[in-house]
Amino acid sequence: MKNKRYEAILDWFRENRPVAESELRFRNPYELLVCVMLSAQCTDKRINQVTPALFERFPSPAEMAAAPVEEILSYIKSVSYPNSKAAHLKGMAEKLVSDFGGNVPDDRESLQTLPGVGRKTANVVTSVLWDAPVIAVDTHVFRVARRLGLSKGKDVRAVEEDLTAHIPPEIRPKAHHWLLLHGRYVCTAQRPKCTECGLSPWCETTALSQRAPRRSDSGK
Repeated sequence: MKNKRYEAILDWFRENRPVAESELRFRNPYELLVCVMLSAQCTDKRINQVTPALFERFPSPAEMAAAPVEEILSYIKSVSYPNSKAAHLKGMAEKLVSDFGGNVPDDRESLQTLPGVGRKTANVVTSVLWDAPVIAVDTHVFRVARRLGLSKGKDVRAVEEDLTAHIPPEIRPKAHHWLLLHGRYVCTAQRPKCTECGLSPWCETTALSQRAPRRSDSGK
């Protein structure tokens, strides 16, 4: 049954969401890495507002590595957790310059050696830039995967493993954006738009709510 569920849901996305891409604005691997690092617990809209001035001042890792943390912070004050992100950005840039010749590495393991870069960030960067067959699980993907019955994992790593096991490698990068964008605009955390959702026939959350007795039926 789980295989059929995956097949039906992926087929729906293929037919109804043929274009699914990152909404972050970037021009090169360095800019994408910075954007993804800043986007943790923050909206892409906010990141896209902040980064033009940031990249004008720091067009490459070398400029960012040479700058004091306080100056980097001045450009990103409006994002979430700006102090820690500013420190991570400087540390990331320094390590890119010292260990990777100023270039963003193209493998997840090397990316995760950079300050402020965890598994999710590394998955996003490698899948967006190089179509790596990985699934990045953020809060949107985690929520949608569980609601649709694609995973019962209780943490992001468990959900990632379920999705990786059932989604073909060649569509994992796109599948990440399918689930993410569906969670961002339709299957939202609060007040999901269930009546507008083409995936409601496979949604376990919708099925449970339909089976639940109303108060007038339960005698309470």
